[in-house]
Amino acid sequence: MTPSLRATLTTCRKRLREGARLMIGVPNYDTYVAHMQAAHPGQPIMTYAEFFRERQSARYGEGSTRGFRCC
Repeated sequence: MTPSLRATLTTCRKRLREGARLMIGVPNYDTYVAHMQAAHPGQPIMTYAEFFRERQSARYGEGSTRGFRCC
């Protein structure tokens, strides 16, 4: 396998994995960290576990007066 083919397949695999995670509602922690470092440098960055819980709560309406939320 040539190096360029290997790089192309690696990139394709990464994009497919990201797309699948977004379809099932798992956000990208690395994107969040990069955003926080660039846009909010003085604020603390959540750990992966905190980030995951916060995103799940936002998606499913935990603590909301509207009850269950899906989409």
